[in-house]
Amino acid sequence: MLKSWRRTLVFIVVAAFMAGIMFTGGCYLVKDMFPQKDNSGSGGLANAELLSGVGSGTIADVVAKASPAVVKISTTVSSSGNTDPFFNDPFFRQFFGTPFVPKQQQQEEGLGSGFIISKDGYILTNEHVIDQADEITVTIIGFDQELKATVVGADYDLDLALLKVDVEKELPFLELGDSDQIRVGNWVIAIGNPYGLDHTVTTGVISAKGRPINVQDRQYENLLQTDASINPGNSGGPLLNLMGEVVGINTAINAQAQGIGFAIPTSTVKRVLEDLKNNVNNVRPWIGVQIRSIDENIAHYLGLYKAEGALVVGVVPDGPAEKAGLEQWDVIVEFNGKEIKDADELVEVINSVKIGDKVKALIVRDRQVVAVNIVVAEKPKNIR
Repeated sequence: MLKSWRRTLVFIVVAAFMAGIMFTGGCYLVKDMFPQKDNSGSGGLANAELLSGVGSGTIADVVAKASPAVVKISTTVSSSGNTDPFFNDPFFRQFFGTPFVPKQQQQEEGLGSGFIISKDGYILTNEHVIDQADEITVTIIGFDQELKATVVGADYDLDLALLKVDVEKELPFLELGDSDQIRVGNWVIAIGNPYGLDHTVTTGVISAKGRPINVQDRQYENLLQTDASINPGNSGGPLLNLMGEVVGINTAINAQAQGIGFAIPTSTVKRVLEDLKNNVNNVRPWIGVQIRSIDENIAHYLGLYKAEGALVVGVVPDGPAEKAGLEQWDVIVEFNGKEIKDADELVEVINSVKIGDKVKALIVRDRQVVAVNIVVAEKPKNIR
C-alpha cells in the first residue's frame, strides 16, 4: 500500500514537472509566432515593417544611395510651338491637351530625367526627352554647372536614348536589375524631376506587367504599370526596387486616372543597350500585334485553366498576324516551338527570329487551341 502511494506521488510530481515544461515551451512558441506589443512609442510600426519586409529606413536608404546618379535633363529645340517646357512632352499633351498659343519660330525648352549607368558618364533616358534637341545639358549632384551631353544612340520605337557626359572624375551610377523577377505588388521607388522639382521621390507598387499603350504615334507593347506618382518631367528617370536596382525607366502617365504610370522594363533596355552604345539602328522583326500578359482575372474571364500566355489586345490591319488569322482576344501560348508564359517572353522570342521566317504559333480562342502560321515581317517605318 505504501509503495503504491509512493508510485502515485512520483507520477504526480513528474506529470506536473512535464506540464510546466510544455507550458513554458508553449509560451515561447506563441511569443515567437506573434509580434509582441511595441512599447517604444512607434505604435507597433516596427513589427509591421518587419513583417512586410520594408524597414523604417529601407526606402530612405535606397533614395540616399540612388539620388546622386539621377540627373535632370534640359533641352533646347528650334521649332514653332509652345514655350512651356512641359507641353513639349508628348505624354503631357496626350492627357492634358495643347493650349491655343500663337505659334512662332522660337527656342523651345524641354525638361526630363535620366540616370547614370556607368562611372564614365553614360546616361539612360527616354528618346522623347531628347528628340530633335539642338542642345542637351544635364545637372548632376556635386557639379556647380550644367554639363553638356551628347547622344550616343537612340531608338524611337523603344523610346530609349543613351547620352554621354565627359568628366574627369568617376560618377555614381545605378545597376540595372532584372525586371522579369519583379512581381505584381512589389514595392518600387520613382525618382525624377517632375515640373522641374529636382530629385522628387514617390513610392508605390507594381500594379501590372506587360501593359500595351499607345501615345501619339508610339506603340508600347510591354510596360510595367505602377501607382507610384509619375508626372511631366519624370520621363527617363529610374524606377527602383528595394535593393536600389533599376527595374524600369519611367515613361508615361495617364493623368485622367489616379495612380496609373508606366515604365519601360529593364529586360527591354538590356536587350538593346549594346546597340545604343554602338549607335546601331536595327531592323526589327514584327508580326503586327499589341499584347499584354495574362493575369488571374483575365484567365478566369477567358476560361483559361492557368494565367499564362500573351493576350492579343490589338491586331494591325494587313499585318502578318491579321493575314495569319489572329484576332483580338486570342491568347498566344506557343511561338516558334517555345512556350509563352507572358508578354515579355513573346517579345523576346519574336526578336530572336529572322525577317521572312514562317513561324508556327499556338493560340487559345474560345477555349480551343488553334495552330496558325505567321510570316515574320520587317517592322514598317510608319509603325512606331
